[in-house]
Amino acid sequence: MNPDTETAMTVSLPSSDALQHIAAEAAKRSHAHSSSRRNKLPLRVGTRASPLALVQTRHFLTRLTRFCPVLRDMGAFKEEQMNTSGDLNLKDRLAEIGGKGLFSKEIHELLALGGIDFAVHSLKDLETNLPPGLVLACTMKREDARDALVLRDRTVKVDPNDPYACLPKGALVGCASVRRQAQMLHRRPDLRFCLLRGNVQTRLDKLNAGVCDATLLACAGLKRLGMEDRIDVPLEPEHMLPASGQGIVGVTVRESNYELRELLSAIEDPEARAVATAERSLLAELDGSCRTPIGGYARLKDGELHLSGLVASEDGAFLLRREAKGRPTDAAKMGRELGIELRANTPPHIFEKIINPS
Repeated sequence: MNPDTETAMTVSLPSSDALQHIAAEAAKRSHAHSSSRRNKLPLRVGTRASPLALVQTRHFLTRLTRFCPVLRDMGAFKEEQMNTSGDLNLKDRLAEIGGKGLFSKEIHELLALGGIDFAVHSLKDLETNLPPGLVLACTMKREDARDALVLRDRTVKVDPNDPYACLPKGALVGCASVRRQAQMLHRRPDLRFCLLRGNVQTRLDKLNAGVCDATLLACAGLKRLGMEDRIDVPLEPEHMLPASGQGIVGVTVRESNYELRELLSAIEDPEARAVATAERSLLAELDGSCRTPIGGYARLKDGELHLSGLVASEDGAFLLRREAKGRPTDAAKMGRELGIELRANTPPHIFEKIINPS
């Protein structure tokens, strides 16, 4: 069962009338003060130019205009597609060229300068600490948070209780994530890994061409692209703890843009905000980066927030996992405290290797 569906929390979206009122007031103010600093239409939306990023951005805008038709009728949005540093360099690990923030660096620079009004991201690709003056204004309902094992030989038998058993001894896995690599090596130290980066289709093409025997992709991305049939082995969190923010689309804006923040907050998913807050707080406490094998996954169950955290060595020889439960309103505190617990129970040399890689 997909753990993301195990929640008793009902997410209530604001009425269409409420959203239309917010948008209408924003539009009225924009047109009434042509020389003011208020938002002018169309609002410029920053996004990566990858197929998945565009699907996510357009889904977000569709959802916004569905509840607020006046925005659609006004032609209120304009896409600004960008190729980021993380998209342009596919030969090196992100940790070697600046970390996962490279997927948002140029977008956030343009946002800070006023070249765009807001930006849509995969939350797991956002840097742990946003640049000064920018805030996470909106988190959308989480898609499937699990990782997927994608196989070149799709005829093999898969045991859900032992998902890695479908891989032959010494199989070569294409992967760019130390989090995924560490967790797989912890269970299967015989596996070999090669660097495999690029958009979803690029990685699938390389897999089909025989570059590797298997690869790992986010279930959320495959589902959003209409490629759910390529989820050969969905990995439950007990077998592969997801990355913090995986499956959530987040929207960043300038902190000073209260008008736009008000509009975006009207469609925020409160469950996604709670779990994202816990997971990102955990990551921040552990100084998470792309070279850090860290997993963080939270879910709401019967009104209670359940948070799982993981720290590992890159070779999988060490792996520590801990759990916490609490109130959704204490999400940030839970993340911090679980991060402190994980750090306290992790041998110091693990973090030394992370901070000072050889």
